[in-house]
Amino acid sequence: MAKGSRDIERIYETAHVVAKLRRLADALEKADSFRIQIAGERFRVPKHAQFSIEHERGDDEEEVEFQLKWNIDGGDDSEDSGEVV
Repeated sequence: MAKGSRDIERIYETAHVVAKLRRLADALEKADSFRIQIAGERFRVPKHAQFSIEHERGDDEEEVEFQLKWNIDGGDDSEDSGEVV
């Protein structure tokens, strides 16, 4: 069953973000897929996801985004070995 569109931004306490980033870094370093939960929804990020860092600057604020992106095509890494981040 296909899931609907979703575009959310969630603010977390610093300790929670640090824990998520540590587990994410471990998964990236091992070239593993991993599971993450954001705003109550769990999903798997495949090991072939592309990682990018974006910097935006406006008149009164700046933003840095760490982004993982992948196609939803049932690619070659269908195993679910990743830990929930």
